[in-house]
Amino acid sequence: MPYTFESRVRFSEAGENGRLTLPGILDYFQDCCTFQADSINQGQQELAKRNRVWVLSAWQIDVARFPEHGESIVTATYPYKLHGFIGLRNFTMDTKDGERLAWANSFWTFLNLSTGIPEKLREEDLEGYVLDEKLDMEYLPRKIALPKDMQECEPFEVQKHHLDANHHVNNGQYVHIAADYLPDGYTFSRLRAEYRQQGRLGDLFCPVIGREDNRTVVAILDKKGDPYAVAEFTDRA
Repeated sequence: MPYTFESRVRFSEAGENGRLTLPGILDYFQDCCTFQADSINQGQQELAKRNRVWVLSAWQIDVARFPEHGESIVTATYPYKLHGFIGLRNFTMDTKDGERLAWANSFWTFLNLSTGIPEKLREEDLEGYVLDEKLDMEYLPRKIALPKDMQECEPFEVQKHHLDANHHVNNGQYVHIAADYLPDGYTFSRLRAEYRQQGRLGDLFCPVIGREDNRTVVAILDKKGDPYAVAEFTDRA
């Protein structure tokens, strides 16, 4: 059985159009798996005692409709594979009447906190988890190819508000940043995000943006041109 929690779209979570934003959906999905981990004593504080942490490697989020401010929603997570040092999870967001609003696939890596190197999952790391069936959806590759022509944007330094409890730039912040470079009125039906290195306070982010076919890609690069994260937005048909 998936882990679920109910909520209503808050005013503070809505964008200019009065609907939950894409980063808001991502935040709900991340909160859902965090709540599940806490409920089975596998949360961040418990993992820190073992010197371990789960790090998100990639997202694929498909959106049928963005819920409105005040609308009741049910968010669910479905871990379907935990093997070696890899975790795979699906997510869904529905209305209370069962309308499917958004769904996702995600890739996670289990790391040693001290070394930053992947660590094999042990029995104590798996206790409490019950694997679900893989969600029926289109699954795209984790890797995102960059368009040939990318336009450089103004670089900026990582600020404190970009960081999370792990003292790295939060996964959702990269999507917030990337979405800011989308043209006004641009609508999309899918996000893919790939995380390649961790950003820290004071790092210089050098965004670039490009178009190819039916997709817009924003990459957040370091000073050497290597990506911290890549976000791909697919045009809504």
